[in-house]
Formats: sequence, C-alpha cells, structure tokens
Amino acid sequence: MNDDAIDTSHSDDSTDFGFTRVDRAAKASLVREVFDSVASRYDLMNDLMSGGIHRLWKRFTIELSAARAGQTILDIAGGTGDLAAKFSRLVGPDGRVILADINAAMLEVGRDRLIDKGATGNIDVVQADAQSLPFEDGSIDCITIAFGLRNVTDKAMALRSMLRVLRPGGRLLVLEFSKPTSPLLAKIYDQYSFQVLPAMGKLIAQDADSYRYLAESIRKHPDQETLLGLMEEAGFANVSYHNMTGGIVAVHRGFKA
Repeated sequence: MNDDAIDTSHSDDSTDFGFTRVDRAAKASLVREVFDSVASRYDLMNDLMSGGIHRLWKRFTIELSAARAGQTILDIAGGTGDLAAKFSRLVGPDGRVILADINAAMLEVGRDRLIDKGATGNIDVVQADAQSLPFEDGSIDCITIAFGLRNVTDKAMALRSMLRVLRPGGRLLVLEFSKPTSPLLAKIYDQYSFQVLPAMGKLIAQDADSYRYLAESIRKHPDQETLLGLMEEAGFANVSYHNMTGGIVAVHRGFKA
C-alpha cells in the first residue's frame, strides 16, 4: 500500500490537496483553479510530459472497454475530449457518448476540439461532479475516467455514484497514475516529477505550481492494490488491474453484477 494514500490521522473535515491538507469543502475549487490554468495547453503538456505515451495508455483503456455500436459511454473527467472522440466512432450513430467534467474551462476546450473534428453528432457535453452523477440509475453501459479520480475529494462516494448509473454487466475503467513496481524506476520518476515537470509547466504553460500539484496528487493517490480494494468496497465485481510503463500508470477494471 502507498503509505501516503490512506491517512487516518487527520479529521474528516480535511483532505489532501497535493501534499497540503485543506478543508474538504475547499478542495474542489482549488482543483478547479489548477485546471482553469492549464486547460488551453493540457493536451500539449500531456504529450510533452509523457513523450506521447499517454495516447497508448488511453488506446489500451479503450480496447478494454469493449465499446460496441449502440452503447452509451460516459467519460468522466473527459476534459479535452480525446477519449470521447474515439468512443463516438465506436458506438456509431445509434450510440451515445457523454463527455463529463466538473471543470467548465476543460469542457469548453473539449467541446471546441470535438466540433473541429466533426465528432459532435452523438456526443453530449455535461458539466458534472463524479461524486453525484446526474444520470439515471442503470443508464450507462461503460464508464471511463482517465487521470481524474485522484482529483476527486471523496473517491469512495464517486465510485458508488459510478456503480449506480451503470447497467448490470456494465464496466468501469479507471486509468490513473500509480506506483512504479521497481525501486529504481520510482527514484527516477520522483526526480522527473518534482524537478522536470514544474520547470516544464513554467516554460510551456507559465504555471509551475499547477504541475507541482499534479505531481504531488499522484503520490497521494491510492496505489494499485488500495484502489482495487476501494472499487470492491464500492460494490464492483471481478476487479482487476493492468500495470503499464512499469506501474507508473495502471488501468483498473470492474463490473456491475
């Protein structure tokens, strides 16, 4: 288990915002400020930070989704719409894709890019909080959340909300940064995250602090086994995960019984 992931020494009124403790009620607005700042250069920074590998991580997640024509797909924290555009083609004109994000600035960028791609015919754009999804029970075939769960204040509440809106047999895929499996890789990754990323954020996005928070938020996120346990506690069945790039990233999958 990641020693920093679950900390019971603090009161229920506070939560992690990177390495800082903040009031639970304040976290959402602090996260919103981060993504308001980085929205316009978010995809560019993802390409630079990962060397483009994030596209392979997302492609594998889409393959695991087994999305088919006519299905309804919900992409939570979908931001700039890259997954939604791919799902749009997979589900076809009889299917539906919902691009959801709590952050209006990210959604605006995503909507504009989907329009540019001509991929809006079967896509709905919805501002929504993962902790209280505004969709009917059992109305979604598949949910994806890519690099968004770590920013949610109450992850258990969000997972229960996702389970509620899934149809029986539906699946959830959580693509998220995780814990490297090699101590040497972990050491190199730490140096990269806390030295290179903020400098890159300052140079490209004129915002070192936001990228420092993003690096910190990764370290506070539950590791692979802990997140698997959280998904099982929320009620998901047959939960498993796949490590990618040495565990720097993992995709967890669970089903609604």
